[in-house]
Amino acid sequence: MKPSVILYEPLPADLRSQLEARYQVTEVSNLDSHTIASHAAAFSEAVGLLGSGSKVDQALLEQMPALRACSTISVGYDLFDLDALDARRIALMHTPTVLTETVADTVFALILASARRVTELDSWVKAGEWKKSIGPEHFSIDVHHKTLGIVGMGRIGMAVAQRAHYGFGMNILYNARKHHPQAESRFSAKYCDINQLLEQSDFVCVILPLTEQTRHLIGEEQLSRMKPSAILINAGRGPVVDEQALTRALKNHTLYAAGLDVFEQEPVPANAELLSLPNVVTLPHVGSATHETRYGMKRDAVENLIAALDGKLEKNCVNPQAVNPA
Repeated sequence: MKPSVILYEPLPADLRSQLEARYQVTEVSNLDSHTIASHAAAFSEAVGLLGSGSKVDQALLEQMPALRACSTISVGYDLFDLDALDARRIALMHTPTVLTETVADTVFALILASARRVTELDSWVKAGEWKKSIGPEHFSIDVHHKTLGIVGMGRIGMAVAQRAHYGFGMNILYNARKHHPQAESRFSAKYCDINQLLEQSDFVCVILPLTEQTRHLIGEEQLSRMKPSAILINAGRGPVVDEQALTRALKNHTLYAAGLDVFEQEPVPANAELLSLPNVVTLPHVGSATHETRYGMKRDAVENLIAALDGKLEKNCVNPQAVNPA
């Protein structure tokens, strides 16, 4: 009899066939208590779990005594109780590589849209307000040859720096847990502390995962250090930025604009004051949302799960030391 796997996000037919060739697949719509109770036998027997968007915590793990591997269709893994997984030596895999270029494209879309007031002026034109040649009240700001500060110089940060350096002639500042020699040699990037980066940058791109250390890393104090002409871009995790503080800065024009793909609460409430401001560009967490990239993420997630359950996992493991302690 084939081992059992729980699938909680639909897969393209070819990828699902790869799983079904090896495992008994039970597909569910989510991981809430009602779903678990309705498929109790499948959850209790499952050795693998694959999907995204649902919390995997101690309560769930107690219902899955046979679980050996979790594969998330995402880069971030803040929905997973890593301590609980480590205690059971359950492998957690993610998909950090396939979406790098696509998310970097989205970051630059937010930079350009925010600086050049694309969505604001688009709405203005469509509302029939363009009745004569525009004046300074509709001017925007340049992107080329400005200073870009990147908070988090990982794969996506490097891809953003490449676009900024070669495509727009921008000066690059960065802050990360450690120096990044490749960024410095390829893009003439300069490492600096967070305060210096905020004070000197014309654009600040936050590309960080959510941890206890990064929650509200960008708050009232940090925003006050930015130039009134600066733009904040958040394409990492919403709670890294204090949204209320950001709203105040944008409303009071102590910050020129913001481009956001992530929010503290998702979906963002329709009555959020942030959404009423003309100097913020908002996207519904679509950094990796292209047909090609989302397929690639699902492909990688399937391959990750198969490799983990076969004992051949060589990449994309979040907790290798817990799974194979020295």
